[in-house]
Amino acid sequence: MKRILYILIALTAVLTAGCDSSSNSTTTSSVARLTAFTFAKNDSIPGLAQAVFTVEERLDTGLVWNKDSMLYGTSLERVVPRFTFAATPGTAFLKMTDTTVFLTGYDTLDFTKLPIYLTIRSQDKSTTKTYEIRPSVHQADPDLYTWTQLTDGIYEEDDSEQRTLVLDDAFVLIKSNGFELESYASEDAALWLDLGAPTGLPAGTKVRQIISTGDMLYYGQEDAFYTSTDAITWDSHASAYPIVTMLLYWNDLVWALVDNNGYELAYIDADTLALSGLRPTEEFPISDFASVCFLSSSLRERAMIIGGFAENGKSLNTRWNLEYSYHPYPEGTYRLEEYSIDRPDFTSLTGISVIWYNDQLLLFGGVDDKMSYFGRDILISIDEGLNWVKADTAKNQLPAIYQERQKQTAIVRDNYIYLFGGQDAYTTYSDVYRGKLNSIDW
Repeated sequence: MKRILYILIALTAVLTAGCDSSSNSTTTSSVARLTAFTFAKNDSIPGLAQAVFTVEERLDTGLVWNKDSMLYGTSLERVVPRFTFAATPGTAFLKMTDTTVFLTGYDTLDFTKLPIYLTIRSQDKSTTKTYEIRPSVHQADPDLYTWTQLTDGIYEEDDSEQRTLVLDDAFVLIKSNGFELESYASEDAALWLDLGAPTGLPAGTKVRQIISTGDMLYYGQEDAFYTSTDAITWDSHASAYPIVTMLLYWNDLVWALVDNNGYELAYIDADTLALSGLRPTEEFPISDFASVCFLSSSLRERAMIIGGFAENGKSLNTRWNLEYSYHPYPEGTYRLEEYSIDRPDFTSLTGISVIWYNDQLLLFGGVDDKMSYFGRDILISIDEGLNWVKADTAKNQLPAIYQERQKQTAIVRDNYIYLFGGQDAYTTYSDVYRGKLNSIDW
């Protein structure tokens, strides 16, 4: 009898142990939180999987978003989303505009119809969290240039030549009809103020040769050069050498071409004209050329003087390269060479404008040696002036109302391209256009 009693007691102990929840239960999570979101790789959608999303926790609805928009044209119509949770959820589903999808990890979904909400419910059903998923794709083509007309005329049409410059924080336009000078100023290139007639400049001033350093204007002619801080009042300074033409502002110096028993480049330093020792050939322009400054791929400050008329009236296809080399250190030296001597197929052009923009050269307007207008096409050089091609007109074309012309001014300011005035065989324009590459400041 005692033996049977001991057996019953032992069996009772075993059954009791089997019912002890502390020794044989599974704990359910109360966490409902998203930690990461991505799109699965898709070879037909470049860059999709590289999009970086931020999961932003908020007191109410969280937000999933990408700071850097995905490339223009990225298709989100058939994509596979990937979710990472802080703990395995009890349920997780997406509320789309027209359906609700419970996640399987292999869902191909349309993420173009916003808003989209992800709802997570914890395993123990005690916590629920909702996130808005807001993927961003660039809506503008990054390679597209957008052009607008800011004004159809600063002044009434006449036969004047003109030059627009940046002085301090304003645009300044100076024009000459051969007898009288007039100047205008604008902060935005759209609304212009008539400043009146400049004083102190010599008769026959060629306004297209006026140069700006940013806070000072310079002009040179014969045995003097002239300076102004406001475009109205000009001061005269004697020059030791006759000035043939003003060239450009480069490397913190104003450069001119002088006659020193032949052509020689000179620069203005501390109100004094100094010789550089650089002597170009007769195939060097004295008028209607373009100049542009940029940092070369070799990280050297470079200036280029393109096209124009030589002293004998020849229309040039030259590209003169002016460069500063820090060797021999520490003195350094300036170099000048005819950059296009082995590329004679470059079209002879005068009255052109050239700028450095988006790490390439852009050329506008001009006429060839037969005085035929080049047209509305824009030329582009991606190799610092060696070779030139027409810009893709589907991506970069001036507005239809922009007439072909020469002697316009092109200026880059705050990542915008400004085109001012110019003339054709019948009209002198004073209109202003502004263009910008969509991706220039993305």
